[in-house]
Parts: sequence; structure tokens; C-alpha cells
Amino acid sequence: MPQFIGMDEAGYGPNLGPLVIAASAWDVHESPQTCNLWHQLQDAVVEHPEARDERLHIADSKRVFSTSRGLAALETSALCLLRWAGYDVSSYQQLWSQLAVVRPLRAEQEPWFVEDVALPVAADPSRLEECAERLVCCAIAQGVPAPRMRCDVVLTERFNQLSGKYGSKGRTLSSLSLSLLSQVWARETEDGCWIIADKHGGRNRYDELLADILDGEMIFRIEEGRECSIYRVGQAEIRFQTKAEAHFPVAVASLIAKYLREVAMCAFNRYWRQHVPGLRPTQGYPQDARRFRAEIAEHQAALNIPDHVLWRER
Repeated sequence: MPQFIGMDEAGYGPNLGPLVIAASAWDVHESPQTCNLWHQLQDAVVEHPEARDERLHIADSKRVFSTSRGLAALETSALCLLRWAGYDVSSYQQLWSQLAVVRPLRAEQEPWFVEDVALPVAADPSRLEECAERLVCCAIAQGVPAPRMRCDVVLTERFNQLSGKYGSKGRTLSSLSLSLLSQVWARETEDGCWIIADKHGGRNRYDELLADILDGEMIFRIEEGRECSIYRVGQAEIRFQTKAEAHFPVAVASLIAKYLREVAMCAFNRYWRQHVPGLRPTQGYPQDARRFRAEIAEHQAALNIPDHVLWRER
């Protein structure tokens, strides 16, 4: 069967918390270029929900989640997708260990991840059950196989090490993303593959990075530009484009990456609020991150937590 793979990230811009990259891989019965999974699964999912729509909201995570609306909608969509894909969604550590391509030992984890987070955090368990069952039944009826999903939760020390090695965080994102791609892309298939990823900042050229995961296989450059860069490798077409979340597998990857990042920040904020009562939580973005860092500085020193574990240098 042809493959349809989508990739996205969450947490590229912040100074605090992990970068999370996710990939969702789908076996489809038709050409991936014409496959419309929103249509096939329309009894269970919706891209543009109307009021009181009970289906799962599957779209760019920026449209599903906001800090003002809270985590419930994002969590419901993400956990139902993950449950359909066969992952244990009862705790963050378990989910992380099943999804991650790189998993630090417990002793190597940042201290805010030592204590596990029970899932769901905010979603209504009964609604989760109902939506997950509807999704599975719809997929079976439409003959849509469950997706494969993998992620890379890039902790701060590793992010700093790689950014120093490559000289930029943009190159770090691209290298990590393509390494993750190599874990979900079944290159031996003869039925074709369509791989879609969001563009990585201002980068237009990806062929040299692709070569790092392809063992000398020929890469044909089809197009390189600000809106889209396209390559062909054997029976696969690989696209890096703006607004890639318009494709269902990318939207799913966006949701999974954002959910893992948000629960990680729940653990991060919980840890620091235990040490600094009344501390206002942070999402880790630069301006607020500086405020947060100043407010925890005394406790960071007392806890002997080095800057390279807490703070992204790029």
C-alpha cells in the first residue's frame, strides 16, 4: 500500500521546555496525493467544527489549542488518535517511552520529569471513550488502517549540545526531523510514498540533509523555493512546504507534538510551583521565560540545576 507521512514540531521558539517533533505514517488505498482522510473519517473527525459538533477536531494544533481555552480539546483529539494507534495513554512516561525514538534513562531526565503525569490531564474520560470508539468504528468501516506514530522529545541539554554542534537551531531541527523520518519511512515499499513536512524556518534546501539518512540513494531536486521544496527519492516524493497542516497526516503530527509539549510544560510548571509557591506558570516563550527564570533563580541555585539543563542557549 502507498504511504502518506506527515511531520511537524512544537516548541521550536521557546527558551524553556522541550522541542517535540512528531511523525504520523498512514497506509492508504489510493494515491496519497488524492487521499482525503478528513472525508474518509468524517463521521468521527472534523477540520472546521461548528457549535456543539461532537466529532474530534483534527487540524493545525494552533487552531485546536489555546491557553485561554485550555488543554481539553487538544488532549481529547490527541489521546483518541494515540489510542486508535495502539498506544497506552494512561501516563506521560508510558506514552513517551512508547513513542520516542530517543529516550533518556530515568536518571538522565530533567528533574521535572521524574514525577509522572497521569493522563488525561483535562479531558473528560467519558468523552474520550466515546470519541475513541467512534473513531475506531469509523476507521474500520472505511477500511482505514491505524497510523504509526513516533516522536522525538528533545530535552534542553541535548538541544544545546546539537545546536552547538551544528551552529544553529534551524539545522538542529532539520537534522532531528529527518532522523525521525528515517524511523517511520518504509523505504522498501514499491507502492510509493508522499512525505509532507512544514518548512524549517527560512531553509529552502534539504537535499544535503536528506543524504544523511539515505545511504547514497539518488536524490532528485524537483523544486526549491520559499513556499515549497520538493524532492524525489525512488518511489517517494518529499515536500517541505508552508502551511503543511492542510494535509491530514501533518495536522495529526502537529496535534501529537503539541500535546506532548503541553503536558511536558505541565510537569515543568508543577515542579517549579512546588518550590516557589504562587509562581505564575510559563509556556517558555522568550519574554515570559526571562521573567520565569528570574523568579526561580534563587531556587535553581539551591537545587543545583545548571543553566544548560534549564535554558536553551539558542
